[in-house]
Amino acid sequence: MAVPAAFLALFFVYPVAAIVTRGLRIDGQWRLGRIGDVLTDPAVLDILWFTGWQAAASTALTLAVALPGAYVFARFAFPGKRLLRAVVTVPFVLPTVVAGSAFLALLGHGGLLDSLWGVRLDTSVWAILLAHVFFNYAVVVRTVGGLWAQLDPRQEEAARVLGASRLAAWRRVTLPALAPAVAAAALMVFLFTFTSFGVIQILGGPRYATLEVAIYRETAQLLDLPTAAVLTLVQFAAVAAVLALHAWTVRRREGALKLVAPEQTARRPQGAAQWALLWGVLAVVALLILLPLAVLVERSLDAPGGYGLDYYRALQSVADSGGTFFVAPMDAVWNSLRYAAVATVFAVVVGGLAAAALTRKAGRLVRGFDALLMLPLGTSAVTVGFGFLIALDEPPLDLRASWILVPLAQALVGVPFVVRTMLPVLRAVDHRLREAAAVLGASPLRAWREVDLPLVARALGVAAGFAFAVSLGEFGATVFIARPDHPTLPVAVARFLGRAGQLNYGQAMALSTILMLVCAGSLLVLERIRTDRSGEF
Repeated sequence: MAVPAAFLALFFVYPVAAIVTRGLRIDGQWRLGRIGDVLTDPAVLDILWFTGWQAAASTALTLAVALPGAYVFARFAFPGKRLLRAVVTVPFVLPTVVAGSAFLALLGHGGLLDSLWGVRLDTSVWAILLAHVFFNYAVVVRTVGGLWAQLDPRQEEAARVLGASRLAAWRRVTLPALAPAVAAAALMVFLFTFTSFGVIQILGGPRYATLEVAIYRETAQLLDLPTAAVLTLVQFAAVAAVLALHAWTVRRREGALKLVAPEQTARRPQGAAQWALLWGVLAVVALLILLPLAVLVERSLDAPGGYGLDYYRALQSVADSGGTFFVAPMDAVWNSLRYAAVATVFAVVVGGLAAAALTRKAGRLVRGFDALLMLPLGTSAVTVGFGFLIALDEPPLDLRASWILVPLAQALVGVPFVVRTMLPVLRAVDHRLREAAAVLGASPLRAWREVDLPLVARALGVAAGFAFAVSLGEFGATVFIARPDHPTLPVAVARFLGRAGQLNYGQAMALSTILMLVCAGSLLVLERIRTDRSGEF
């Protein structure tokens, strides 16, 4: 626990505490009365209510849509499976402003629904919910599907032999085994939708705002740090309550499971029902995932002189950026890959050690540590970004001019994904295997390497892929700390979108398409990596 605890204390707790303190401590005196003023404001209460219920609705809808997909990707073998699984992960790493614009083109004025049936869903809750499902579909598919693919199907078959129906066998055997993974996926989806920013800004219009949007407005637009600090504390309290509930429910469902290699469980669909399920999932992926991504590609090619690569050619030159960059915009591709690779190393090391520690039942301290690891997902990225600038500005931690600051911020978001992806699998490993290795003379390190690692290698690969993908698309904190001469792809996209003109918008769509392709390629490479014992990864 020492390394993860030190990492979080230094690069999360300290920066966030610094900016909250600056907001509530003015001229050397604490202004705690501001807390009551903000919490009794009817407008703030409306924002808090909307933030909570839309996050709950988004989580429920995402689980309903994505759980069939998790089953299909875990248990069915079909052509193009690896490619499709990489594609469904792409939306999760796209900058929210880009994906929000794509959904606006589909659901807003002049969009696909408006053109075909005269229906508009922009500035509505339905547009927000659909966009959240678009972003978080991969979270459920990969987190739940990763464990589902390793569950031994013979356990469910044994229940069928003993007289249980197919539904009863699934409910009594498979569902309890999947409960920790489903809870982990639901927790991540809830935290991301609870702190939703770009989607609400673009699709919600002036009518809807989450706590994240309110914090951004108070900090970046109104420069009201006291109000922003109170809203940050409210967000902390809400996230802590959700994490406590999650920890309590997961503890009641822990247990050892029999895991097998994923290639032993995946089969071609059999029967009309399974084929219908496969085609239904493919239809959902096509409409919900591929269609918005296709809009990005179409807009990147739709130049004034007709369809072509004009916007992509403009990315090669500093002059064509209109003074937006000090370097050619294409340099952002290399910057993003380098930062994401370093952030992935940080996230896998810190998250892997944390997940290993959390498998040891050591009381309330470990359970509290589990909740602390998830807090970065429920914290305003604006707060973290400003906190880095305020806190890490003096020796020996004066990192404001260092490139390492960006991957450190990205790793904060990647660590929870590593923990939540690896933990259900680690907890499913029978502790008697470790005890047997110890009896035979293995040290704790060797026992972990020989027993745990082969069983969790696939989960480790999934975790690394998630951390890399999340780092590629991280925007909220990176936009405040990325150096002007080393922009990342999401920062470059946001800068182009912030400037008027068709050329800037076209280049933003071109960079978004490049980000989409880089992410899909990276995830596809991970899908093809295999180890000797763990199957797909």
